[in-house]
Amino acid sequence: MRDRFEASLPARWKAPLVAVALAALSPVLLLAPRGVPAEAGRPLVTALVVVQAAALWWLGARPAVVTAVAVVSGAALQFLVPAAGPGIALVVLSTFAWLRPARTSLWAAAGAAAVLGAAAGAGGHGLAAVLWPVAAVLAWSWGALGRAWAARRQAEARRAVLEERARIARELHDVLAHTVSVMVVQAAAADDVFDSSPEKARQAVRSLEASGREALVELRRFVRTVRLLDEETAAVPEDDALVPQPSLADLDRLAGRVEAAGLPVRVVRDGLEDADVPPGVALSAYRIVQESLTNALRHARATVAVVTVRARDGRLTVEVRDDGTGGGRPAWTGGSGQGVAGMRERAALLGGTLEASPDPAGGFRVRAHLPLEDPA
Repeated sequence: MRDRFEASLPARWKAPLVAVALAALSPVLLLAPRGVPAEAGRPLVTALVVVQAAALWWLGARPAVVTAVAVVSGAALQFLVPAAGPGIALVVLSTFAWLRPARTSLWAAAGAAAVLGAAAGAGGHGLAAVLWPVAAVLAWSWGALGRAWAARRQAEARRAVLEERARIARELHDVLAHTVSVMVVQAAAADDVFDSSPEKARQAVRSLEASGREALVELRRFVRTVRLLDEETAAVPEDDALVPQPSLADLDRLAGRVEAAGLPVRVVRDGLEDADVPPGVALSAYRIVQESLTNALRHARATVAVVTVRARDGRLTVEVRDDGTGGGRPAWTGGSGQGVAGMRERAALLGGTLEASPDPAGGFRVRAHLPLEDPA
């Protein structure tokens, strides 16, 4: 899998990193170098300490170069002052493994292991020649694991954003497809009776206006939702509160809108009085009914539709039947749009199922079974 994680060191960390490195390396200045006179060895050790610490200033911009400098200077420190080890070279190596993908940083681990092992071997420390390469590999592994963990967190956050966008798109489709379909039917009805029955035409226009206003309210709510997702601290005025999501209590109002558009709808409830229907389940059930009635109105040429909502044995059953024979239904049931696929996805997200097929008794039937619990 391609590593898409992007890591960086903020510029404001430059000075603190250098200061902390100098503080950590300062005890090395008190140790006597071996193999060279003190008057020559101490300035050399001081120069190595300054170089290793100062290189951190460019760690964010040039991590590969800084890592190479830290490892080489650390090997020199290890040779001159064995008790000091390689200084902060392993910390820099671990940071490099976090900043860059494994395929890029692995060479640094191999190089550091070879250089530090050679420096320890040249100093006559056989055990250190084995331990420091192992320490280099462990330091690289720690940084690589940190990068993998951070990459997973980033991928999960990206996946959550994509899922939320898909949910919003599904909600928008359900709302707009239904409302616009009703508006089209109402506009056509008003046009048909405009001359012969002005009062019926005016009533259709009033219904058209009400549907348009409802669509605008839904759009405003979704736009605010998207904005709040992008700006977590955005303030919403009190007089601009979000409109509550629809639930099973709104089915009668939904049926009234569809009936005003020309398709009589009967709503049957069974056992809902004693059932505790979670908001998420109620919303999904409402959207399934809305989508089913919308398609019956648009494609089925039905004369009546019956909506049955039943709560029993720990699950909610939603069924929408119509007596239509519209030829556009096969495309709806097998298409790749939101239609039945979107309803099935809604049911599946809750751990339920959905069936959509011609009714043996005639017409078409959509039936969904949803568990009466809202998954976290």
